[in-house]
Amino acid sequence: MDRPPRLWFDLALYVVTDHRLPFEALVDTTLAAVAGGVTLVQLRNPDLGGRALLDQAVALMDRLTPLGVPLVVNDRVDVAAAAGAAGVHVGQSDLPAEAARRILGPDAIVGLSITEAGQLSGVDAAAVDYLGVGPVFATGTKPDAAAALGIDGLAAIVRASPLRTVAIGGIDGRNAEAVARTGVDGLSVVSAISAAPDPAAAARALRAALERARTRGA
Repeated sequence: MDRPPRLWFDLALYVVTDHRLPFEALVDTTLAAVAGGVTLVQLRNPDLGGRALLDQAVALMDRLTPLGVPLVVNDRVDVAAAAGAAGVHVGQSDLPAEAARRILGPDAIVGLSITEAGQLSGVDAAAVDYLGVGPVFATGTKPDAAAALGIDGLAAIVRASPLRTVAIGGIDGRNAEAVARTGVDGLSVVSAISAAPDPAAAARALRAALERARTRGA
């Protein structure tokens, strides 16, 4: 049986946009990161209303689609649907992943945040494509983030997960290889790229760390 098309997306280096940047700077940073090896982009801006977020999603998709890089929208299933985005990423308190799947259809990407191991029992693997696991380390990007899992906590969730996983939270060039050695399918970052003087170089360094971990684990 052929795999559903949505399962072919690459989690290797997953950038979440930094809503603190002016939008033009956000676009430039994202495109530079893609040039450096980013494989998936999540648009996140909790400060915007639906219309403004839709405008950003459409504008970003116009730049990413020709490059073959999917865009998912954080939380807002309605905006993802209206924009025709590749999918959505939801948290534990957002619209349930099963509802997001019904709205967006069988080919959409649906990701779900996991902040502790006990949440794995509630994952519907028929509705969810990947799990975003974290925060691995303390992070200032999301003030209301859950307690940090640490490397050992991340590794335990990765081992028990029924789905592909991407690690998020405080990941940068100094710890990326250690995170990747837990067996995660990808690394998700915000500041490690958005705050870097050279986003493309930062992305290349993160991809290199991931590849080193995979080679040493082979």
